Amino acid sequence: MKNYLHPHYLYVFQKKHVGFFWKYINIFFATYWKVKIGRNVSFYGKTYFKTLPNSAITIGDNCRFNSTKTSNLIGLYCPCMLSTLKKSASIIIGNNCGFSGTVIASAKSIIIGNNVRCGANTLITDTDWHTDDYRVSEDKSVCIEDNVWLGYGVKVLKGVSIGKNSLIGACSVVTKDIPPNVVAAGNPCRIIKELKNK
Repeated sequence: MKNYLHPHYLYVFQKKHVGFFWKYINIFFATYWKVKIGRNVSFYGKTYFKTLPNSAITIGDNCRFNSTKTSNLIGLYCPCMLSTLKKSASIIIGNNCGFSGTVIASAKSIIIGNNVRCGANTLITDTDWHTDDYRVSEDKSVCIEDNVWLGYGVKVLKGVSIGKNSLIGACSVVTKDIPPNVVAAGNPCRIIKELKNK
């Protein structure tokens, strides 16, 4: 007989019902910021949205956003945050993607494909942010293709394309394109090995 007072069952119960609460809180704020959300998107904690006029954020179906410190047991430093930093900027997220304490900020264009996993405390951005500094170069679009896995603490910087099925190791800083079907890691991120399809 199951002991429903066991911490595991209490954790599952809490996550299910708290997730229901956060879903509608986040949908309310997403609507306020004119963020388009697909079907069956789940939220654990408050995800922060911000859009500028004439910019857009679109989230596909069955995505998940972990934003509380314990919603991912590896530990999160901050909630998920999605923002457009300039007018006409866009963020497009495909279906079945997962984010844990992930910051996505676009001044131009960020496209994330289907089945992309973003590990805890990851960053994806297409700009240097401090645009008033003369040393900053122009914003450059970012594209992350289907089935990519970004490990813990990965930073994806402007102008980068990551090919489908590739895995980026923990704490890597991606400054150049990564081809499909590889494992890559480091600062700067480099290819370690190729992945063979089974």
